[in-house]
Amino acid sequence: MWRIIRDMNLIGDLERLFATSIYPLRVPIAIAVVIGLIGLTVLARRRGWFAAARRHPGRTASLIVVALAIGLPAGWYFASPLFIRTELIEPAPAGAIGASIDEPSAPPTVDAMTTVATGTFRGADDFHFGEGTASIIETAPGRYTLRFEDFSVQNGPDLYVYLSPAADGYTDGALELGTLKATDGAFGYELPEGTDPADFASAVIWCKQFAVLFAVAPLTAA
Repeated sequence: MWRIIRDMNLIGDLERLFATSIYPLRVPIAIAVVIGLIGLTVLARRRGWFAAARRHPGRTASLIVVALAIGLPAGWYFASPLFIRTELIEPAPAGAIGASIDEPSAPPTVDAMTTVATGTFRGADDFHFGEGTASIIETAPGRYTLRFEDFSVQNGPDLYVYLSPAADGYTDGALELGTLKATDGAFGYELPEGTDPADFASAVIWCKQFAVLFAVAPLTAA
């Protein structure tokens, strides 16, 4: 179990390295990779590697099959979030509905809702972008909803939504609200009964599997 956790942390460390050090230099790195592949192709031709592969078609095919069997699923899992987007538009939360105590027979009325905290999303880095607003709305006395509006974030594996005690992202004591419903749109999460919004300083999009921050919205009292 601990070995699996270490492996997950290693992947998270590699992703952070990619996002903070490699991604900002993606254009010169891509040019260098293309030049390197051209050089490797020339070297392989001069040393007869292609001819050797043709002389042993069975062995070459086996190696290709193994490489594809490992590389394609792994590549899809890690790369597909880069181009897969989802959108969800949920209706804005409605206030509590009830009849007047003085006039039980009167038509139901909708109580006014109050925004108690709000903030603007920002990405963790150039690669993990994030935008939109997060608001904690009191929909009934003591009941709250975390609402995202004009929201968009870089997709990724195993993304979850948290309320965090820290203003700069995920930390111990963060409250898990559920999986991210969509990469784009407007939607919300009901906070568990008894939650005090004053205990939290940010809304966070967090990759649970690899422990990577994608986006954070520091919250301030409305």
